[in-house]
Amino acid sequence: MSSRERILGRVERALANVPRDDTPYDQAFARGYLREHGDRSVEQTVELLAENLADYRALVHRCTEAELAAVIAGLLAGRGSKTVVVPRGLEPSWLAATDVEQVTDRAESTPAELDRVDSVVTACAVAAAETGTIVLDGGPDQGRRRITLVPDHHICVVRVPDQVVSSVPQALQRLDPTRPLTWISGPSATSDIELDRVEGVHGPRTLEVVLVSGQASTEVNS
Repeated sequence: MSSRERILGRVERALANVPRDDTPYDQAFARGYLREHGDRSVEQTVELLAENLADYRALVHRCTEAELAAVIAGLLAGRGSKTVVVPRGLEPSWLAATDVEQVTDRAESTPAELDRVDSVVTACAVAAAETGTIVLDGGPDQGRRRITLVPDHHICVVRVPDQVVSSVPQALQRLDPTRPLTWISGPSATSDIELDRVEGVHGPRTLEVVLVSGQASTEVNS
């Protein structure tokens, strides 16, 4: 008898006198959870996302689609970036205004190679306003998870309001659980050692979020 068979046998004997429940699992308990907290307009939801991102020490910028390339070029120049890793499916026009060397996301790239890259630019899958969380799912315009964890500077573009939801439950509805999901709430940081905050421990030290819409550009935090 294998260990697996032995364990399953013990479980079966333990449940021998337990009556069967015909109620389906998803109906066994009332799950009337709140889908979001409060009643906000679309504009207020976007404002809440910007506020919570900034509260997590992300740098938040706003622009129109027409201004996006110039904004990204300015952020890369302000950082002094010489190289930027780019997902294969990223919109080419986003980097049309910069002459920074572009490094394509490749399966063969090693952590050491990515560590030498100054910045990374990606899109996102969805953003949850109540928690200031951005989710990447490894889509063509987001690339492999490691390209957003190794470089020290991450520029993430969020389309508003299309990619913004109020809460995590609403975000989950838009995500495929079989995808490689990366949940980001501000720059990487830890306070494990003597409660001193240290940034850039297991991800980018600097996260810049660009909220792109059809509205006039407004700087939220820099």
